[in-house]
Amino acid sequence: MYKLGIDIGSRNTKIVVLDSASQEIIFSAYRSTEISAARTVDMLLESLVAKLGELPIERSCVTGYGRKLYPAASIVKSEITCHATACNFLFPTAKTVIDIGGQDSKIITLNPDGSVKDFVMNDKCAAGTGRFLEMTAIRLQCDLDELSALAAMSDAVVPLGSTCVVFAESEIIGLLASGHKVQNIARAVNMSIAKRIYAQMAPLGCESPIVFTGGVAQGRDLSHCISELLKTPLLIPPDPEITGALGAALLA
Repeated sequence: MYKLGIDIGSRNTKIVVLDSASQEIIFSAYRSTEISAARTVDMLLESLVAKLGELPIERSCVTGYGRKLYPAASIVKSEITCHATACNFLFPTAKTVIDIGGQDSKIITLNPDGSVKDFVMNDKCAAGTGRFLEMTAIRLQCDLDELSALAAMSDAVVPLGSTCVVFAESEIIGLLASGHKVQNIARAVNMSIAKRIYAQMAPLGCESPIVFTGGVAQGRDLSHCISELLKTPLLIPPDPEITGALGAALLA
């Protein structure tokens, strides 16, 4: 028997199928969230059937920004709970989780048993989220996947003062007009996000080990910037994009 985890995010929708007996992931996939969240989930399930055939799904759990838009799931859980569950499953000693998604960022502290101790969430501003990086990539005329490698080639510090995406976009345009290298601007944006996450963590008194998850965690340079500010290495799941869906599957 198998359990299905669904994470309907503001940018991407993810699914994970877990073997109930072995607790191993046998399938995972994600795609951009379309206008119809339910249709997006159905397309991902079609890709599952195309690859593995019809599977006996025992239970399903949906989480994420659009969790109330897919009533076919057996249960609904918050993304806070799902990320905590998955990070504890992957890293049993973890005490803190940094989750940066497309349009929000969350800091979660964990109890010794992996349950949620406390959390803070930024869902009112795009600064410090994947949307900030998307805007930066557009302005620097590169693919989002190339942004991290570009930032890693930085050779000078460029201060980025704005904490608002709208103002930061204007500031980036000004830096480009002033002749600053794109790689230095890319690093400045990553450091800006890292400083915002660092400030967000302060009220919780976060402890190591710290897990960095969410799609944005695929950017190695941002991970480097956050790690540098925190003065501790970060633990990153093998596929950080699907962590929420994994937690949902574990809880199904």
